[in-house]
Amino acid sequence: MPGRPIWSGAISFGLVTVPCKLEAATESHSISFRQIHLEDGGRVRNKKVCAVDGEELTEAEIGKGYEVSKDQIIPITDQDLADMPLPTAKAIEIAAFVPWDTIDPRHIGEASYYLTADGPVAAKPYTLLRQALGRNEKVAVAKFALRGRERLGLLRPYGDALLLHSMRWDDEVRSPDELRPDETPLTEEEIEGALALLETMSVEHLDDLDESALTDHYHVALGEVIEAKAEHREPHVVEGEEAAPAGKVMDLMAALEESVAKAKEARGETGEHATVHEMPKTKKKAAATKSPAKKAAAKKTTAKKTASPRRRKSA
Repeated sequence: MPGRPIWSGAISFGLVTVPCKLEAATESHSISFRQIHLEDGGRVRNKKVCAVDGEELTEAEIGKGYEVSKDQIIPITDQDLADMPLPTAKAIEIAAFVPWDTIDPRHIGEASYYLTADGPVAAKPYTLLRQALGRNEKVAVAKFALRGRERLGLLRPYGDALLLHSMRWDDEVRSPDELRPDETPLTEEEIEGALALLETMSVEHLDDLDESALTDHYHVALGEVIEAKAEHREPHVVEGEEAAPAGKVMDLMAALEESVAKAKEARGETGEHATVHEMPKTKKKAAATKSPAKKAAAKKTTAKKTASPRRRKSA
């Protein structure tokens, strides 16, 4: 069943416009709490009181304001925001089309929206844009205005619909350099062991995962606690694996081998005890058998090559 549109306007690319509506692509099932008085269980309400006259206000009496200084606040009305000279107020303006694999995942925000064609006239250009994006595996970088601010967006096909992801601006994305750990030496055996574990735990699609892996156990457990409280009983105990003690020194190879064995057992694979010591050898040895003459030729060829061009910054 279609949801309630939260925005209406048009997608614009070149001279083509596609009238469309915006609907939320996700919904929250989280459990929310109320503040209560511990003594008698009564609800605690947040009263909105004017700092000037001390009167309690209704929602209709409350508006927006921007604080210029401690003693000066400029009122901003909804009409002021609606009348802003913003080209994206009623349009999703596509700036460029880029390959999907060049998008830095950190730039993709939490909100996602479905774009639906607004009326019969929009059906053809809507379908045209969706199929064109699907055929060349590109996504559209766009700008749009929603809820009082201009946003960067990522438009891509999803099934028979168009999906719009909100994106973060460059200055909103932190650099990971300050969080990088100290250089730690690793053996080739440890790296091959990790690759063996990754291969054993790999699946073709997210839907291939076990149902338990895609279940919000916190939500289930919290629901059980609430239900048990309502029925004046103790919540059922959910058994699980014990967490490893914090700060324990780990035998990395032993942990990798045990993890591979457990992953194979979970997938129903049988056989000898898993080992990560029988990984296929890398091509390093083959390279080492080259004759000195071939090595010298390779060095000369490498010296002639220029430095590779810098990778273009992703959108």
